[in-house]
Amino acid sequence: MGSVALSASAARQVQRENAAIARGLKRQDPELLDRLIETYQHRLMRYLMFLTGKRETSEDLFQEVWIRVLRRGSQYNGKARFDTWIFTIARNLVIDLSRKRTMASLDEMREAGEDERPFEIAQEGPSPLEQFRYREDAAELATVMGSLEANYREVLTLRFHEEMSLEEIAGVTRAPLSTVKSRLYRGLAALKPQLVKLRAQRRQEEARA
Repeated sequence: MGSVALSASAARQVQRENAAIARGLKRQDPELLDRLIETYQHRLMRYLMFLTGKRETSEDLFQEVWIRVLRRGSQYNGKARFDTWIFTIARNLVIDLSRKRTMASLDEMREAGEDERPFEIAQEGPSPLEQFRYREDAAELATVMGSLEANYREVLTLRFHEEMSLEEIAGVTRAPLSTVKSRLYRGLAALKPQLVKLRAQRRQEEARA
């Protein structure tokens, strides 16, 4: 009962914080914007870096996200988490940029044959999920995730770096929940062989050194 009460109390606190942010954005409170940038800058840049793979592009988009927040802050009503709202803005900006450069959008970067059915992972030894969350080196994971398909990379980033629920990820990506699950499972399944390959390459380099 105690954990349930604590969870409910935490949820009410988040709701109060979201409502306060909504009121401040409607007033275009400059101090609030400074606090929000300070709070979310690292998470937002990390998300943009994972989506674009380019620091300069990510920095430009980072600035544009906060310009949009300032201009469209009155649209945020506080009912959803603020981080979900700004990640949605960031994602839309990445898609817009990709389309301007005649690149495939994130929604179009799908493996041939990907469907809405969840992808089952063979459970032999530690699962990719366990490795991702508890065992793997952060630098190795960053390298491997950079090589994954953009839609898998995005879902993994939102789920494990930003700790969003699957429902919240579906809201950010505007994808059905079943598609989010499929991308998550397939992305996790792709991590293990990529990690094995990366480590084999590093062992070879160390042996030659």
